[in-house]
Amino acid sequence: MYTIIPLLLAHIQELNNQILFLFNFIVKNIPLKFKEKVDSLFFPKYNKLKVDKLPIIHVPEKKDYNQLLKQYLKEHDKPLKPIKSRGKNPVPEHIHCPCCNAPHKYIYDNTGGRGQFWCKVCDTHFNRRNYLDNPIELHCPHCGGALSVVKNRKLFNIHKCMNKNCSYYQNSLNSLSKEDLEKYKSKPEKFKLHYIYREFKIDFFKVDLYSLLKNASNLQFRKFSPHVMGLCLTYLVNCGLFTRKTRDVMREVHGIKISHTQIANYATTAAYCVKPFVVSYNYKPTNYLAADETYTKVKGSRRYVWFIMDAIKKSILGYRSSESRDTTPCILAMRMAFDKFKKFPSKALKFVADGYTAYKLAQQQFALHDMHFDVTQVIGLTNDDPVSTEYRWLKQIIERLNRTFKFSYKVTNRLWL
Repeated sequence: MYTIIPLLLAHIQELNNQILFLFNFIVKNIPLKFKEKVDSLFFPKYNKLKVDKLPIIHVPEKKDYNQLLKQYLKEHDKPLKPIKSRGKNPVPEHIHCPCCNAPHKYIYDNTGGRGQFWCKVCDTHFNRRNYLDNPIELHCPHCGGALSVVKNRKLFNIHKCMNKNCSYYQNSLNSLSKEDLEKYKSKPEKFKLHYIYREFKIDFFKVDLYSLLKNASNLQFRKFSPHVMGLCLTYLVNCGLFTRKTRDVMREVHGIKISHTQIANYATTAAYCVKPFVVSYNYKPTNYLAADETYTKVKGSRRYVWFIMDAIKKSILGYRSSESRDTTPCILAMRMAFDKFKKFPSKALKFVADGYTAYKLAQQQFALHDMHFDVTQVIGLTNDDPVSTEYRWLKQIIERLNRTFKFSYKVTNRLWL
């Protein structure tokens, strides 16, 4: 038996030498088509997400068509005659001029039924969808042309500058390579070359941030005392036990039979009672704010939690929970944080977040309400640029908060099993 072991080792060594020889032969003589696969990992070449400038907002001047008709009669010694429509698309009776409120009999169908009208009284051109649904006019900040609504979403409308001579469009078109230019001619919908603006349908500054939910209970104890509630919260919050484990401790240590559902209701009630004190507390925040969003699970469904914290005092100034990772909860969390300032610091504010574009879109909405500040985006895990090197510490603080929150949430909600 001992004599066969050296023979086996020698045979294994010989096989190993043959494998190495074949491997070297394949590498030197047989070309591997690996380059195409590697290139496919980096294709297509995605552009960095960016947010365009705010549009020029113009509120049309309101006029009275009766006064304009009297003025026309005085200047021309004859009344202004109504329009006699001869086309196949007469102006509907419910159409009125948004500028002077002239009725449909003084309005031309300017584009043959395609939606644009021309008021004969005040010489105003308007579009049914743009003017009648919106009391304001939106114009491109680069060429001054009127923006057109191209898409209607649930929470916002997308406005687009259709002017081919716009400087924004021309610069975007000239920056394309020959390869991208050919693709643009065949599939223009895959390129964003025109100026685009999102108009949100929600007034985020009228949303109530501090109202309690309808299922908030009171502190009228029927079966147990406030002391029992205090014990449950001590084990649940301070000791980090989940509700069923707290139920077992209450039964085995204190001899109190209480359900895990009742313990969860105690925690919910305590949160509702504490919330007004958290809201009205004088935080005296500094000018260094860090923002981030993270995901968690609530009853098996993914939800997102948004945090805005003071990086110096380590206090949470704004928060929000949402089912989707969009701009709405981001704006509401930022608004809650900014409410803690007695005087908004504006450009002195150091607001640091990651590369998610929701923060830039939120910045636009605050700019519409004369709240101007800069958003510094720290991207990636390494300091590859001076901005990341200077503000990395704020991003690390908010990431530490996310990890602490997730650890506490997983333990108390038994997500680690």
